[in-house]
Amino acid sequence: MERIPLSNAAFEGDNNAYLFADGPETVLVDTGDWTDRTREQLAASLGRHGVEFGDVDRVFLTHWHADHAGLAGAIQAASGAPVYVHEADAALVAGDADAWDALDATMEERFADWGMPEAERATLRETLVDPDTLGPWPDVTTFTGGETFSVDGAPIEAVHAPGHAAGLCLFECEGIVLSGDALLPKYTPNVGGADVRVADALAKYLRTLDGIVAADYDRAWPGHRDPIEDPGTRAETIIEHHEERAWRVLDALRRRGPCDAWTVSADLFGALDGIHVLHGPGEAAAHLDHLVEAGDVVRTGREYCLAEGVAERLDGDGRWPLER
Repeated sequence: MERIPLSNAAFEGDNNAYLFADGPETVLVDTGDWTDRTREQLAASLGRHGVEFGDVDRVFLTHWHADHAGLAGAIQAASGAPVYVHEADAALVAGDADAWDALDATMEERFADWGMPEAERATLRETLVDPDTLGPWPDVTTFTGGETFSVDGAPIEAVHAPGHAAGLCLFECEGIVLSGDALLPKYTPNVGGADVRVADALAKYLRTLDGIVAADYDRAWPGHRDPIEDPGTRAETIIEHHEERAWRVLDALRRRGPCDAWTVSADLFGALDGIHVLHGPGEAAAHLDHLVEAGDVVRTGREYCLAEGVAERLDGDGRWPLER
């Protein structure tokens, strides 16, 4: 397997695509984004391994985000390679207009629900990728998670890992895992804003992290940046981070009184720009709604406030245990 770093100025650092070309077929996991610059980088990197777009036999995608799936259609157009993606993300990867319209409508509902001011909504709309610029769209082959594929003669299992995205999947082979955006070496993957379709996003993501800890993988190759030598420890660190963030969310409600997710986001992250205008309040709302389910926060309309007795329990170590 070869890691192919690809530029990405907008998200969590350089993307990674992964090439399997030592066996009887050529397989690519993720493709990078849709831009001409990335297309040129991917073509050049593949060329150094004696591979062209037309030589790719199969493409596997960790999830639907355009910085991971953006060139899948171009590769399929050149090679006829099937493009595999979890069924929850398939319609978006395939460019289904109804799916993209539904995503846009859900975003608008979330913006209102979070209390995002109209000026920030307008700025964010200018930042978001226009799906009309993303073609060509691939035909997709779906799976549900748990399937095993043979790549280079070795079994690779697709492990559903929702939270950051509804259909996000890991690909595991003999203790090594391609973790997509479920596990990153530097940043904590966004939940709540990165895929507004995901209900109970934080609970789903915590269960994904618990699964990574239990699997005890030897190494993770993530969707961005460098490999992770101890995936279980990294997953535990991210769980601790979310417990610290939950404490900060509760502390914001203690100090500010009843408020909406946009106000809590400002307390957590300050002023935001670019894609973070989506990610910040989405993350805040994911934590707030999780705490509502746990009985630690009460919601009335768009506003949240502490449940009775919670304020007195906040004078601890800056972490709040989170239910799965």
